[in-house]
Amino acid sequence: MTAQSVNNSDGEITVSHKGPITLIGINRPAKLNGFSGKMATELGEAFENFENDANARVAVVWAHGKHFTAGVQLDQIGKWFAEGKHFAPEGIADPFDLFAPLRNKPVVASVQGICFTIGIELMLAADIVVAADDANFGQIEVSRGIFANHGGIIRILERAGWGNTMRYLLTGDFFDAAEAYRLGLVQEVVPVGQQMDRAMELAEKIAAQAPLAVAETRRIARKAQRDGWLAAIDDFGPKQADIMKTEDAAEGLKSFAEKRDGVFKGR
Repeated sequence: MTAQSVNNSDGEITVSHKGPITLIGINRPAKLNGFSGKMATELGEAFENFENDANARVAVVWAHGKHFTAGVQLDQIGKWFAEGKHFAPEGIADPFDLFAPLRNKPVVASVQGICFTIGIELMLAADIVVAADDANFGQIEVSRGIFANHGGIIRILERAGWGNTMRYLLTGDFFDAAEAYRLGLVQEVVPVGQQMDRAMELAEKIAAQAPLAVAETRRIARKAQRDGWLAAIDDFGPKQADIMKTEDAAEGLKSFAEKRDGVFKGR
């Protein structure tokens, strides 16, 4: 595993690699991993580099220390919101998967301890979330005079339904990992200390699949969310025909006939 890391008071986003897995780490434990402006910029850059790395197939978003993140440093990020700016730089892969260019590659989130505001929105932008049983969540923007503007509203509504969403977004109440699981915001809850290992296990399983098929699966699922399932259905036949022309599809058929796991190259 290789890593890039520089210690400073404004925190950092660390990037390391384990084979085809890119690890994107939130690193500012002294401030409960609260996001500074510098970290916001670095987060976008990390996702852009992940998307453009031909060797990277899946990312794991995680956090150094005991907590995922307490949210944003409002004295720095607040002025961005006042100007209507997005949290991540424009024109590069959006960590929140809201604005073009959208992500093509899958992401697993590993969450522990405090996970507030932008942290919930970042984890919900991932494809799979593993939470430690000590995780404590809060979409508490209304208590600061603002609202969740990086996907939290629509993604909690999508998973939890109207009543459950309003229950927490309008009150700003906190909720634990068991409640997050009940609401469908996390997919697995594990004992604290095991969340990263489990996230890596899932990432390794995803990385072993055919990358083009994985990307197309994500794209069609997102299209169904955005444009409706009828629009997604229109892609089934043509896109499957395209996939069938790839080397990976040929390898999939060959490995099936030979009763072995496929070895996929993303071609």
